[in-house]
Amino acid sequence: MPIVVQKYGGSSVADVSRIRKVAERVVRTRREGHDVVVVVSAMGKTTDDLLALAKQVSPNPSRRELDMLLTSGERIAMALLSMAIRELGGDAISFTGSQSGIITNDRHVDARIIEVRPFRVQDELARGKIVVIAGYQGVSYRREVTTLGRGGSDTTAVAMAAALGAEYCEICSDVDGVYTADPRVVPAARRIGTLTYEETQELAESGAKVLNAQAVEFAKETGIAIYARATTSPLPGPDPSADGTVVRRYPPRLPATVVGVASERDVLVLEATGPADELLALLDSHGVSGKQLHQIDDRLTLVISRENLHDEPRVREALAGQSGNRVRLVDDLGALSVVGTGINASFSNLRRGSAALTAAGILPRGVATSSFRITWMVDRARLTEAVRILHVTFIEQPGPPVP
Repeated sequence: MPIVVQKYGGSSVADVSRIRKVAERVVRTRREGHDVVVVVSAMGKTTDDLLALAKQVSPNPSRRELDMLLTSGERIAMALLSMAIRELGGDAISFTGSQSGIITNDRHVDARIIEVRPFRVQDELARGKIVVIAGYQGVSYRREVTTLGRGGSDTTAVAMAAALGAEYCEICSDVDGVYTADPRVVPAARRIGTLTYEETQELAESGAKVLNAQAVEFAKETGIAIYARATTSPLPGPDPSADGTVVRRYPPRLPATVVGVASERDVLVLEATGPADELLALLDSHGVSGKQLHQIDDRLTLVISRENLHDEPRVREALAGQSGNRVRLVDDLGALSVVGTGINASFSNLRRGSAALTAAGILPRGVATSSFRITWMVDRARLTEAVRILHVTFIEQPGPPVP
């Protein structure tokens, strides 16, 4: 039978009644003739609660011990869902990340999957069982428990789908797909029917609460389609984009079209002069990864997401001790991005966005581009306003396509 991988987020398994509804959907999928692998996140706000508990014990908890603590949330959810499936007559078995063969590098809190060895999963599927896997976690080559960072359950699901050669991977949450902007910020935001892998990665890297960027990487390598859908939606029909978002290789779209606007509020901009090697080595030693790095001669600029800065006071102290006044941290900016295939074929979209912001009195303090993205650094206090302006400019009142 064809294999389907389904992932259910924390809000979908937030309490017992929701777990039962997920179990019903999983069993229905199995009865329609699929082998089913289910990946679950921790229930509701469990991860946040555990993190807050750790902070009560230690203001700077060990990353290793954090991973040991936080992975318990997914183990609770996987066991409860497996029990609920069995109550409905399904034959289910639950596995932790390590038991299911998720092998990662040796980083704690934000590990990356380097290999999937799904032998136990394949054995249980062959026995006709539904396999429930704890998302967000794996085991390093040193046999240390690791977690995969924000959105890590998506990564678990898509990596497992790729390893199993699944027909598709369904990412289920409390929203019915990916939108052109956060609907809580932009009421006029629209659901996007189809996205390319690259567009989805750029939206995720730009702060949109969509699929995890590393998850999309796995899908892109193997060509597996990702269906982002609401947990309450019916099972995918002939056109999965009708009530969700499909991420695939070649969705039909005019080139240079902006598909979405994303933003990230909690960023730091590191500005430095002088040799960069020692500075970058210091950041590596503290596990700090940057999002955008620019260096010309002896001037370096690095955008850092605060979610990747787990020990900020200690990092600031180390920077001051090693680099003194050669390093400055700018902490009043937000990142604002538009994303779309080929949007930088000319400078038209960049000029248009900059003009719209400037007309509203929002003066960009930095710009960066890639093949699929334009990012402006703007005053954090006006970031929400800026998102709405660019959504009107590019989505609600789109201009002529760029040749």
